Amino acid sequence: MISDGDEAPAFTAPLANGDIESFSLPEAVDADAPVVLAFFPGAFTSVCSHEMQTFEQRLEDVADAGGTLYGVSIDSPFALNEFRDTLSLSFDLISDVNRDVVEAYDVSMAFEAVGIDRLAKRAVFVVDGDRTVTYAWVSDDPGAEPDYDEVIQAIDAA
Repeated sequence: MISDGDEAPAFTAPLANGDIESFSLPEAVDADAPVVLAFFPGAFTSVCSHEMQTFEQRLEDVADAGGTLYGVSIDSPFALNEFRDTLSLSFDLISDVNRDVVEAYDVSMAFEAVGIDRLAKRAVFVVDGDRTVTYAWVSDDPGAEPDYDEVIQAIDAA
């Protein structure tokens, strides 16, 4: 499991930002550190929608603390663009449709009741300009949400 002080695994993945572009963590960190990666299990689910809407409401706090926020899920970039539009999210979402990122960050789980393998756990990582993880929160409970004030404090401290 990735924890505080570890080097954040580098990755490149599709970015849903209204269009579909390529996202590179090393490039994002170079340009916009600290970077916040907020993993969520699935677009259009109640808890994930609430979490992303709460981050949207706290986006000014994220920016004031110096951070740049990205949501991350295994959904396709097409679904994530629709999710962004439906929820009026102004931050970008990373599509880990091949599940490389959830594996690299060790935040993969199975949702056996419906037969979905390697779904993203709910997790938040703050990555500083040296690509060091300065904050890691991972939940085995997909119904749990992060402590948003704690995330903002971690961004400010990065």
